[in-house]
Amino acid sequence: MSFLSLVETWANALWNPWLLGLFLLVGGYYTLRSGFFQFAPHRWLRPLKASLTRPKSGGLTQFQALATALASTIGTGSIAGVATAIFFGGPGAVFWMWVSALLGMMTGFAEKALAAAYREVAPDGGAAGGPMCYMARGLKRIGKPLAAAFSLSCVFASLAGGAMVQANSISTALRASANIAPLSAGLLTALAVGVVLFGGIGRVGKVSERLVPLMAGLFLFGGAAALFLRRAYLPAALEAIFQGAFHPQAACGGYTAALALRYGVARGVFTNEAGLGSSAMAHAAAGGSTPAEEGCWGMVEVFLSTLLVCTVTALVILTAGVYVPGGVPAEYLGAPLCAASFGVTLGRFGPILVSVSLLLFAYTSLLGWGYYGERALSYLWGSGRAIPAFRGVFLVCIVAGSVGEVGAVWQLADLTNGLMALPNLLAVAVLAPEAMRELKKETG
Repeated sequence: MSFLSLVETWANALWNPWLLGLFLLVGGYYTLRSGFFQFAPHRWLRPLKASLTRPKSGGLTQFQALATALASTIGTGSIAGVATAIFFGGPGAVFWMWVSALLGMMTGFAEKALAAAYREVAPDGGAAGGPMCYMARGLKRIGKPLAAAFSLSCVFASLAGGAMVQANSISTALRASANIAPLSAGLLTALAVGVVLFGGIGRVGKVSERLVPLMAGLFLFGGAAALFLRRAYLPAALEAIFQGAFHPQAACGGYTAALALRYGVARGVFTNEAGLGSSAMAHAAAGGSTPAEEGCWGMVEVFLSTLLVCTVTALVILTAGVYVPGGVPAEYLGAPLCAASFGVTLGRFGPILVSVSLLLFAYTSLLGWGYYGERALSYLWGSGRAIPAFRGVFLVCIVAGSVGEVGAVWQLADLTNGLMALPNLLAVAVLAPEAMRELKKETG
């Protein structure tokens, strides 16, 4: 059995049906307990006003924390990940991406609120924390083993889903648009990431708060223009999404509803990270906010990354006419399918827009995941020599991912993400009463 087949077998065994069900179950549980809080935006947007006007009190500002979290979530998953989900799961995968995001808004609230409630003082005097802290201190007998399992999985996830996937998408885009060799692209990317990553979380936050609004605005503007020009095809695209999600055997291409569920939820989790626990580490670094405020920022993060950015990507692909269920060439797997779809309506500007967006998305994701890997490693072995060594390995993985095979890289990301999500979802479920108390304090 090849390495790719082995990784795919392990990933499928972990996700189907265990993690798929657990993500939806935990999100649904929080949705019911909160009285469908995510469907009342006036309630979860209100606490954000106070946190925006509060002075910085160590660590990151509120906007820097959100930008750092969005830097990792609005990544290649928002472009290549959506295209991959449609490629493997059909249009119905988009529906389950929406479902995972709606339920994930409450899971995101819980893990960010808990991360803020259990945040600690970092060695530099700022704030720090994450799932490993609320596991170790919030749970009793199983807390420390769960925290260690999460941290170890997070280190590997940052190297696979963080470094290798993002770098692979960058090299694929540069090879398609500018004919740059993958190895050269990997070396350039590693250099650009290293300059920022060795400056610590403060530099990551400053770069993210400048790049995230720019990259998201650029992509959404181009996507809105493409959808306006193809607006006549929107009803058919929406019909394909709902048909593919519920039909036992989708009418076109042989996609099953099970495949749509599997890839829709998995890619939805990859794009918004709700349930993984990774972006909770960025929110924990924002000092001075209440747990409920930080939880509400987590909800905004999920909404922007999946329900807005990923939806635009999916609808552009499904309205362009390039995608044919069951008949898409293998070379269109990932970002090239998105680039070709944008090119239908925007001409030569379309692939350029996708390439530039992908470069910015993937670059900021690399910065965010580099920090997450460092935080997890710090919990396991302290912040001594392990951190510089990790940064070196992270940069090597960027180069390796640039020249790797795209299918193997994405399957490896699914496996490592799943291993990280499992202990985090269990902890978030057990600590639900505490998260709900924080919500009640803020919103009444």
